[in-house]
Amino acid sequence: MNRKPRVAPAARTAETFDVGAANTERADKLRRNGLRRRARASGLELRHSDYGYSLISPDGKRVDGRNNLTLREVEARLNAGSGT
Repeated sequence: MNRKPRVAPAARTAETFDVGAANTERADKLRRNGLRRRARASGLELRHSDYGYSLISPDGKRVDGRNNLTLREVEARLNAGSGT
């Protein structure tokens, strides 16, 4: 039986993989997903566009008419809406 020799995968180097950037991206993703869950629990939907984030009410309208919120502003609005 002829098998091809096994080739080890190429090792990641510091030039191709930035640990700090990967950690930041992961933290942002976890924060965004957490805010999305909190918005859904409040009956809202968190959406993202080229301009930023927006909270969408159940009737399909933007909360405060804005579509350029930062995640920090989204979090502040969700905190204000929950009474904490």
